[in-house]
Amino acid sequence: MATASRPSPPSPSPPRPPSSGSSPSSSGRSRRRSRTRARVRLRRLMVGCAALLALCGAGGWGYVQYLDGNIKHGALSFGDQGKVSQDAAGHTALNILLIGSDTRDTAADLKLGGARGSVGGPVHADVEMLLHVSADRSNASLLSIPRDTMVDIPACTDPKTGKVYPESAHEQITDSLSHGGPGCTVYTWHQLTGIHIDHYMMVDFGGVVSMADAVGGVPVCTTGNVADPYSHLRLTAGRHVVQGVQALEWLRTRHGFGDGSDLYRTQTQHMYLTSMLRRLRSAGTLTDPGKVLSLADAATRALTVDDGLDSVGRLAGLADQLKDLRPERLTTVTMPYAEDPENPKAWVIPMPGDAERLFSMVRDDIPLDPHGRPVPTTAPAAAPSPAATVPPGTVALTVQNGSGFAGRAGALTAALRTMGFTRARNGLNAPARQAATTLSYPASALAGARAVAAALHLPAAALRESADVTLPTLVLGTDWPSGSVYPTVPTPSAGAVPLTAKRQNGDQDACAKVNPVYAW
Repeated sequence: MATASRPSPPSPSPPRPPSSGSSPSSSGRSRRRSRTRARVRLRRLMVGCAALLALCGAGGWGYVQYLDGNIKHGALSFGDQGKVSQDAAGHTALNILLIGSDTRDTAADLKLGGARGSVGGPVHADVEMLLHVSADRSNASLLSIPRDTMVDIPACTDPKTGKVYPESAHEQITDSLSHGGPGCTVYTWHQLTGIHIDHYMMVDFGGVVSMADAVGGVPVCTTGNVADPYSHLRLTAGRHVVQGVQALEWLRTRHGFGDGSDLYRTQTQHMYLTSMLRRLRSAGTLTDPGKVLSLADAATRALTVDDGLDSVGRLAGLADQLKDLRPERLTTVTMPYAEDPENPKAWVIPMPGDAERLFSMVRDDIPLDPHGRPVPTTAPAAAPSPAATVPPGTVALTVQNGSGFAGRAGALTAALRTMGFTRARNGLNAPARQAATTLSYPASALAGARAVAAALHLPAAALRESADVTLPTLVLGTDWPSGSVYPTVPTPSAGAVPLTAKRQNGDQDACAKVNPVYAW
């Protein structure tokens, strides 16, 4: 069967030159179609990207929620810490109390060295150190108080259970944690030092292990071979990178280092923390998003913090304030101490004079290293003009003794009456001992309070407006042990740390001294 022949395709017409008229050409229509297709593709791309970002954002938000759910938090302080002081530029220092708990209430903690007999029993703050960051964020210090320091623990009320713990005089500071939780430890520190504490972070045995793993281990050094049968730390002489359980063993080692006491252990803990800071900086951990996420995950599971740090966002804001800390401007120091006369072989007390001098340097934001300049001092007395207009005999006030020195309230009350303040009355002992003398007053009694401050030569920083008092209330602190006029103490210069304070610099790569009894 014959097939029909197909017609040949038409020959292409030669291209015509573009018309010079006003009607659009085919090439113009083509360009417009191309632009339209490009816009459509761009819109689709943008819609796709937006959807992807939405999915990522939902996932990111979910992860943040997960991290927030990990955080354990509680009340900052079980007592009033007063107002935060500012520097001349309006900035405030940052004070974070770091607490190491010996709690053994979990299977993990028991496995890491806990005693089953202590499960459910009183917990102790075996490690207590304050991280102070200057108001201008140029320098920092790490102040430790040994766990066996005898202090007065103020009355504390557990906000969760409502249980009231009465004031406990002359007790080991480590016991403050068992008086309702870290909020009582914070308040005990404030009453002892006069330092306003902004936050706390508490970690238990298991938390130390997970945090050490998260940072990839911490370099440490010993002067010899050491084997501590109590902490189970066993190292050869020289340098090592400890992590996991071995990091916990290092921090718990007491018998194997120095003189075998808790007093030297504060120094080996300082070595660990400053080495960790150097490692974080050299590894770029705090500027690497992936590493920060890993660290955040470990931190939120390991730490118990105050309510002001109850979210990843707040923790991240705190980390942002700390990221520029330089080891060479970080000073670690142990509180100057003396033997406690009641039990000189086991307990210590803050060394009179030197301990308060160190506390005042931190309180007044004076650098502990010699590279900074001293903070300008506040005028030593209240403004004289309002004081001169108030007759002393018209000022009613109460005097309370928070110094710990017997008879101080009565002596100051008598002195004030001889100065013309005949309405001064003896309020006996204050609810708790405090480091710094304060003069609180209601807003309506400012002039009267200034008159009292001028007569006693109180520094302006001692005056505090308060809604909790109905008339000026003078509470004598441990900074005023005797006399009827407040003692003038010269402002220490930067780096003028008492020689009795064990001090190290943050960039100092020190080795722990091995106790010969536990050398091998």
